[in-house]
Amino acid sequence: MKLQQPIWPRFLPTRTVLTLATLGPIGRKLPAPGTFGSVAGVLYFAVVFLDRLGLVGGLVVSAIGAYLAVAICGEAEFRLARKDPGEVILDEFVAIPLCFLGWPALVAAGLLPAWAILLVGFALFRLFDIFKPFGISRLQELPSGWGVVVDDLAAALAACGVMHGAAWVAHCAAR
Repeated sequence: MKLQQPIWPRFLPTRTVLTLATLGPIGRKLPAPGTFGSVAGVLYFAVVFLDRLGLVGGLVVSAIGAYLAVAICGEAEFRLARKDPGEVILDEFVAIPLCFLGWPALVAAGLLPAWAILLVGFALFRLFDIFKPFGISRLQELPSGWGVVVDDLAAALAACGVMHGAAWVAHCAAR
């Protein structure tokens, strides 16, 4: 199965595509745009997901966000004529809520206060997004918007796995 870039963003004005892909001025005017896009993603998680959607709802909203990000980021890549441009940060924004899948279990583990879990998830996501371990770097080779977004989704899921693994180890050690 060959991954196809969605075609519907081709009909959007360039200004709209680039504004969405860069989260407006966040990606274009701030230093370290990926970090600021991730901060915006944590805020997105706190406002939209946190104790509101549950696991299934969070996965559905994340899947919709990922599809939209693939379409918009791929089109932005095309219009900017650059592979995975640094100012395109919609991928970080939509991926970071996946760091916190199973949020209630992380909080219930009592390892860290809720604010610290957000901070650790953010830090792990940035670490995995920047260094791309566990084969995450190969995901960037996917075509167009898929390569822009899927590596960030994998980094977020790796961060989630590490946090749940740490919570499990702490739980077992406490027994």
